[in-house]
This record gives sequence, structure tokens and C-alpha cells, in this order.
Amino acid sequence: MPQLPEIRTEFLFAAKFIVDTPQILDNTPFGPRRFIAGIRSGTFEGPRLRGTVQGTGGDWILVRNDGAWQMDVRLTLVTDDEHMIFMTYRGVRHGDPDVLARLGRGEPVDPSEYYFRNAPFFETGSDKYGWLNRIVTVGTGHRYPDGPLYEFYEVL
Repeated sequence: MPQLPEIRTEFLFAAKFIVDTPQILDNTPFGPRRFIAGIRSGTFEGPRLRGTVQGTGGDWILVRNDGAWQMDVRLTLVTDDEHMIFMTYRGVRHGDPDVLARLGRGEPVDPSEYYFRNAPFFETGSDKYGWLNRIVTVGTGHRYPDGPLYEFYEVL
């Protein structure tokens, strides 16, 4: 069997999103479906790109019957040199019920106390940032009362 490349990562950017309060939409066979009415704003910054988050994004959250939160996020990044990048990601947040309850009440929680990961993909017509169309990324996050903070990494 051939030796496959080792998985390595390189920091891509950090992002802070400001989001609306989740609302329960419906109980489904998989659990309560929630929708964050919008990602109102945000910023992102890394060595190769930086800018703001356009206030038209959203997160369709499924609170699964096993207690995990399954995210489905779609938003638009606008770089500081005015290029638009569509970003989507799926992710999972779970942990001890007491830790998640503290998070839900807006209390301070150390990010090491729970699992919060995602897998973003990008789409842009920009020649300058077209390389984003061809990479795989992973992210780790922490939830603050007004929204998440993420660090995203390119998988090399």
C-alpha cells in the first residue's frame, strides 16, 4: 500500500460573527429545528485575506436528539479590497449538558470544555481569491453570547 501524505494544516483566518437569537421553528423526527434569523455582521482576518461579513447570512441549526447541535451556515465574506466570497460550512457542537446549559445562559465557558468543529468551503469568481475554490478547510470555534469566534485552517 502506498504511503499517503500526512494531514497538515495552515492557519487561514480567524472570524467573529454577530448573530441573532435562535428561534425554534419546528420539531422534526431528528430533533428541534432552529434558525438563526441572521448573521448580522462580523469580521475576519488572516495572512492572505481580511474583511467583513455581509449581514445576509444564516445558520439553520438542528438540535439533534442526542443533544448535539448540527450547524448549516451560509454567509458572504467581503474582503477589504472588495471581493465577495460565498462561505458555507457544516459543523457540530456538543458537550456535557451542564457545560452547554452554561453556554446557553451566556456564562463564561472555556472552549476546551466542549467540542465545536466545522468544515467550510468557499466559492468566488475573484481571480485574486480563486484559490479558495480549490481547498479544504476545517475550523474550531467558541460560542460567545453574541456569536461564535472561529479559527479556520487550510488542510494542506
